[in-house]
Amino acid sequence: MIAMTTSERTEPSGTASEREMLEGWLEYHRRTLELKCAGLDDEQLRERSVPPSEISLLGLVRHMTEVERGWFRNTLAGENAGYLYSDEDEDGDGDFHPTEKDTYAEAYAAWQAEIVRARELAAAHGLDDIGKGEHGGGVTFSLRWILTHMIEEYARHNGHADLVRERIDGATGD
Repeated sequence: MIAMTTSERTEPSGTASEREMLEGWLEYHRRTLELKCAGLDDEQLRERSVPPSEISLLGLVRHMTEVERGWFRNTLAGENAGYLYSDEDEDGDGDFHPTEKDTYAEAYAAWQAEIVRARELAAAHGLDDIGKGEHGGGVTFSLRWILTHMIEEYARHNGHADLVRERIDGATGD
């Protein structure tokens, strides 16, 4: 089995402040997904795990782009950013359904742009600040909750990415 390197990520200090720790773990998990995709071509990145699952590494990157966009731009900042890949009328899970035309380069650029925007928005708020937007039926959330949820979201999907990557080329790692 091929081992993936983990030296390109930094875990937050065990004595970091709450905010530094939350932001540090989120960055760690963002980087983990990026590393799971490293060295693969578009065809491999579109490869789905096992039927009936539709999960692919490219789909996960597209999904996390939507998640970053939704939680930071829409829920925290109160923007109405809309979806990049999903259309509730046609395909509500379009992020998980890349076509042969969709490339990692395009998805990666969109994902990184959303991460940059998320960092900007988070930096402008305190952990106790309540977002200006609503999510899922009118519920509001603090930045602390959003950061914690984002860590959970990435960690769960990085588990999926582990399995997909191992199936593609045998690479394993944290």
